[in-house]
Amino acid sequence: MTTAATGTDGSGAHPRFAQALRELGLDEVLGRARRFPEGTRTAAAASAAVGCELSQICKSLVFAADGVPVLVLMDGASRVDVERVRAELGVRKVGRADAQAVREVTGYAIGGVPPFGHRTRTRVLADRSLLAHDVVWAAAGTPYAVFPIEPEELVAHAGATLVDVREQQA
Repeated sequence: MTTAATGTDGSGAHPRFAQALRELGLDEVLGRARRFPEGTRTAAAASAAVGCELSQICKSLVFAADGVPVLVLMDGASRVDVERVRAELGVRKVGRADAQAVREVTGYAIGGVPPFGHRTRTRVLADRSLLAHDVVWAAAGTPYAVFPIEPEELVAHAGATLVDVREQQA
């Protein structure tokens, strides 16, 4: 792995994300980031690597809402209900952003998108399900690194609006 992929601080965090943490005064969060050579690209892989419940993984998902990017933070055990996102935002159409759009908006590849520290500022929605845990784990800018954070702190630093946008179980 190159230094750019693993970070220069030993955390495994992407250098841009590490810098964003430092700028936010979150050096201690960076110190808790962990790198897993087997990868953390999916919520299931991250959960297995960390040894936590699937719902303790925070997925950072980019959608297009009437063509405008929006980031949705969702627990790893749930799916986003795009109709609920559409209603929450008051837009006509919501769909998943493609890989190129995700990289352009966030500066990170799918599977490694962190909840904040993006290339551009976007609207952020965080599902309330994340608050069910004392700690959640989120991507640290690469598909090999994650970091633990209290959900309330995650929501605050992401500038997120708390919403109920997960699919309801039948």
